[in-house]
Amino acid sequence: MSRILFALLVFLAPLSVAAAPTQCDGTDLIAALPQEAQADLRAEAMDMPYPEGLLWRATRGDTEITLFGTYHFPHEATEAHLEALRPLIAEAEAVYLEISNADQDAMQEALAEDPSLMFITEGPTLPDLLGEDDWALFAEEMRARAIPPFFAARFKPVWAAMMMGIGPCEARNGAMDGDGIDHLIGVYAGELGNPSRSLEDFRVLMGMLDGFEMDEQLEMIRLFFAWTGSPDDMAYTLRQRYLAEEIALIWAYSKRVSLDFGGDSAAQDFEQFEEMLLTRRNKDWIEVLSAAPERRLFVAAGAAHLPGETGVLRLLENEGFTIERLPFDP
Repeated sequence: MSRILFALLVFLAPLSVAAAPTQCDGTDLIAALPQEAQADLRAEAMDMPYPEGLLWRATRGDTEITLFGTYHFPHEATEAHLEALRPLIAEAEAVYLEISNADQDAMQEALAEDPSLMFITEGPTLPDLLGEDDWALFAEEMRARAIPPFFAARFKPVWAAMMMGIGPCEARNGAMDGDGIDHLIGVYAGELGNPSRSLEDFRVLMGMLDGFEMDEQLEMIRLFFAWTGSPDDMAYTLRQRYLAEEIALIWAYSKRVSLDFGGDSAAQDFEQFEEMLLTRRNKDWIEVLSAAPERRLFVAAGAAHLPGETGVLRLLENEGFTIERLPFDP
């Protein structure tokens, strides 16, 4: 599974560490493409249902669900986004996050009690599993992110791959410290006496990530090195296109690069990734929301979950909801 998938995984997964606001600049990799390639990507993105937009409303009878697509890391507009969302959060009878703030705390406690959820606790560690040459490359990437190799040596490979999905600049500027908008929404909901709720069980999500065979996990790390681009440029591209609300374009670009650099199994890997971390979870979330007794819901989840035939918006539409894009000008 290619390195680009895991750059996008960091964009999607609420389990990823949060990066502090930085001045990390870079090159917009989509804008740097030839015009014809850009046009092809845009056409592919616009063919997807609900390709653009961060703020939506789904209505069916007296049930109203307001949905906001998040970028899990802080960015230059995080506070402005939160201010614009406060009235919508305050109006909601229930506030849902992928993983609630309380369950995020529970996850940290679980990791402290059982390090094997994230770390190799017995048997060979990454220097042995990767081999001398690949370990040297991996150690260099960890140093670039201010993560000591001796510490990273015990990461399970799937978590190691996610660490490499964080741009080195973001990592060096506080990747373990900051709070993204998901957490801030949960804090505000708690202040209102309406604590956030979870769309999913964090243990189930962690189990999905840990479900890959060890050889597959190691290949995720090795294929990181197949792409010759800059992780900082990738992080910058994701952030800028998110702020432009071009969510399907991010997905189309990630898929295109994955297929170009991911090897013979790239198409199958991407399909597996999409089924596991998007489609399956989206369908489960719809069941949770459908069972909610409240009529006015606010949902904040990774923006990449919104568009597409199996995106949350189309799935709600299939359940009889009318979907409306809301203006969002923070």
